[in-house]
Amino acid sequence: MKFYSAAERIAFIATLIAVLVLALLPISRLDEFGIDIGFHYDKANHASAFAILAFLGSLGWPGRKTRLIIFLALVGAAIEILQGTSLIERDLDVFDWIADCVGMACGLLAAICANWISRRMN
Repeated sequence: MKFYSAAERIAFIATLIAVLVLALLPISRLDEFGIDIGFHYDKANHASAFAILAFLGSLGWPGRKTRLIIFLALVGAAIEILQGTSLIERDLDVFDWIADCVGMACGLLAAICANWISRRMN
């Protein structure tokens, strides 16, 4: 394992925790804590969060992209299911999950480009 892989793995885990907290706290709690980050368009929040997760994850675990995408797709689906419960007080929206998947594709493409550029520079 190279040093940069460890850094990306740590960044991935930290980002995943942040995404889970932001996605699973009720809106009233986010407002109570004064947390208002992201875009005003919810689908952009989903896509950007999962793009970053896919980017960091594919750099941290370059040989496990298929497992990463399956994991992230399941995480996105679980978030939506949990948001649909009365405990979270949010809405289940399949289009949020689709935005997650679009974000994952963009993150993978960015990681592929970054790896290509890195190989060309060496």
